[in-house]
Formats: sequence, C-alpha cells, structure tokens
Amino acid sequence: MIKYIRFIVLILLAVSASAVVKAQSTATTSSPYSRYGIGLLDNSALPQTAAMGGIATGVNRINGYNNINSQNPASYGFINFTTIDIGVYSSIVTLNQNGAASQTNGNFRLSHVAFAIPVTKHSALSFGLQPYSEMGYNFVQTKSNLGTSLPTDTNTVNNIYNGDGGLSKAYLGYGFHLIKGLYLGGNVSYIFGNLQQYRSVEIPDLYGAINTRLTERNQVGGLNYDFGAQYSIDIKEGTHLTFGYSGSASTNLNTKNSFVASQYQKNFTTGDESTAADTTVNNVSANAKIKLPLINHFGVTFQKDNKFLVGADYSIGNWSQLTVAGVNQGLQNTQTFNLGGQFTPNSNQLHNYFAAIDYRLGVNYQKTYVEINNTNINQKAITFGFGFPLAPNNQNLSFYKINFSAEIGQRGTLANDLIKENFYNFKLGFTLNDKWFRKYKFD
Repeated sequence: MIKYIRFIVLILLAVSASAVVKAQSTATTSSPYSRYGIGLLDNSALPQTAAMGGIATGVNRINGYNNINSQNPASYGFINFTTIDIGVYSSIVTLNQNGAASQTNGNFRLSHVAFAIPVTKHSALSFGLQPYSEMGYNFVQTKSNLGTSLPTDTNTVNNIYNGDGGLSKAYLGYGFHLIKGLYLGGNVSYIFGNLQQYRSVEIPDLYGAINTRLTERNQVGGLNYDFGAQYSIDIKEGTHLTFGYSGSASTNLNTKNSFVASQYQKNFTTGDESTAADTTVNNVSANAKIKLPLINHFGVTFQKDNKFLVGADYSIGNWSQLTVAGVNQGLQNTQTFNLGGQFTPNSNQLHNYFAAIDYRLGVNYQKTYVEINNTNINQKAITFGFGFPLAPNNQNLSFYKINFSAEIGQRGTLANDLIKENFYNFKLGFTLNDKWFRKYKFD
C-alpha cells in the first residue's frame, strides 16, 4: 500500500508543479467578470471543506483526520500528525447572453499544495502554495456607424477586451493552544503573479484604418498577513461546538505597473497585425502599490466525532478600498454566506466500505465586488463531495484519504444585457496523516 501512496503523491506533485508554472503565464479562468479588480478571487478551501459549501472558519479536525485549514490558522493547533494535502482543480464555464450563442470553456490547474508539522502537543507549523485570484477573459462589443449613430456612416467598430494571468499565495503559518478551548494562529503570505489587460479598438470595414490598443500590466509581489482564533466547547465526550474568527489584514503589495497606448494596422482576412506603428503613451511605475482591503470571516461548527459535522460561515470584505497604482478600482464590498456539513454512517465499518465514506453537501452565496449598470454580480452554488478513506498502515500510524468535491453554480445575470455564467468546479485531493519523528524504545 505504501508504494502506491507514494506513487500517487509523486504524480500529484508533478501535476501541481506544472500547473503552477502554467498559471503564471496563461489564463486559468474564462469569465468576463474577472476583468475587474484583481480578477476572480479564489476560494482556497480544500476539497473536504469546499464540498461542504466552503465552510472553513470554525473547521479544524474533521472526522478524526487532521485537516490543513489555511483560511483559519488557529486550526493548526489541532494538528497532531504530520499532514500533507495535495490537489488539482478543473472548471467548466458556459457563458450566456441574450441574442448571442453560448460559449463553453474548460480549465485545469493546481488546487493546493499544503504541509503541516506538529511542533508541540498542541501546536503546529504549516506552509503551502495556493491560488489567490484568476484573470482570463476575451470578448468583443460591436457598434455600428463607428458608434456615432449617423446613418451616413456605414462602418462598424469593434471594442475588444481581453486579459490573462493571476496571483498565487505562498504562506507560512503557526497555530497553538493558548488556554482551555482557545486556539490562536497566524499566516505570513507572499502574494505574487502577473496581471495583463488589453483593450483594442478596431475598424474592420475601413481599409487602411489605424487601430488602437491600450495595454496595462501589473507584476505583483508583496506580503499579506492572516490571523485567526477558534474556541472549542466540549458539549460531551466526542461532541464539540467550535466558534471561529479569521481575518486578512489590509496591506500594500508592490507592483511594477505599466500602461502603453499603441497604434497598429491589421489584415482582417488573415488576422495578421503589423508591428505597432506608434506608441502614443508609455508610462511605467516601478514603485506602484496594490492596496488590499481588510477581510473578516466568522464561523461556527457542531461536530460529533466520526459521525457528522455541520457549520456555517459569514464573510465580509472591504473591497471598495482596493486601489491599483493609487487608482481606486470602483468596486463594492463583498458578502459571502456558506452552509454545509458531512455525514459518515460508520467510520469503523470493516465490511461495508460505503458506510466508511464521508458524504458532504453544502450551499454558498456571494455578493461579489463587481457592480455593472447598477446591477450586483452575485454568485450562488450548491456543493457536494466525498471522502474516500484508504487502509492505514499496519501500525495505525499513517492514515490516507482521497477527497473529491463538486460545485455547480451561477454567476451574473441576463438582465441589462449582462452575461450569466454557469460553472462546474471540481477538486480532487489526497490527504496523508503520518506520525513522523517518532522516538523508538529498545529493550
């Protein structure tokens, strides 16, 4: 069994590493709403909590397994085995707009790589890598009469918007038990990546026309800080009620911001573009800042060990304060509601494997930071998933589980000529709990 587990870990590490490299240079989402702010914010929940609606703030150990919950670093204090969690992510998005044909896109990338190592009996160190935000879009708005509405002008103009890139988050955190029932923790994170956005104005029916493109790039890197607390109450033996809080501090990330306006000609039959004939604006700011806002999370869970867990989260983010190179991005504050749980019929069942599986279900709703034409762009989804336990080693010092989650949801609306997205997100992860650094006794 051990050799197969090692093989699975190596495969997931290889896939994850290649996905990280790819994500730094190409788009990993296909949403026109990723055009705003710093892109679509990523839910860093592991498959085991993503399947439960994305609850995390009051979550620590799940069904006896150590769980690396970077969304609340206080949870590290519950970790008593060396824990490795590695996973991948896939998404299918269908875009719909009134009067236009639907469009479907698929993506595949790293979900997470996370490690946790106990330091004392009630404290642990954790580190890992996960996505922070994603940007990827490409759409065209066509206007007749060059947008002048003059009937004598028969030329059309295409406004082309596209962007790609994303930000990743590498973190190092520590969580510990302070007094009875109370756990505290914190993360230091390095957020890095590249965001590229382009807007082109092209006149395809006017021979020899000069087209214009505006290009903005941000090469980002900087520190961010997370902090959290959990208070766990033992209702009775094996039954716990946990209250949680976590926050992400408002910090400034460094960015090399560049803005270029250029002109070019294009062969609309072949799609070939000429080298930029002229650059009218070329501004580069090597010391610009991206100001991230304060984000607060509140949560509660109720758990009966090896049987069930239910919980709820509420999050608010002050994204109206987001600025890039000193320019406020015109966003609104976010609100997120998460509700979910899991049920395990009999985790100790030896002769009925289906009774030992974790069955998970949840829902979530988010008021995103995007508002267009006085219309909030909201997101809602249902989630489900499974935890498949694998046989432990002979000494019961190593435990393994494969976790799968699916999220089916909608983002946006068809009202006011906007776009509605139907998305299907899938996460697959492998969890290892192992007793490392053991002291052996000899007779």
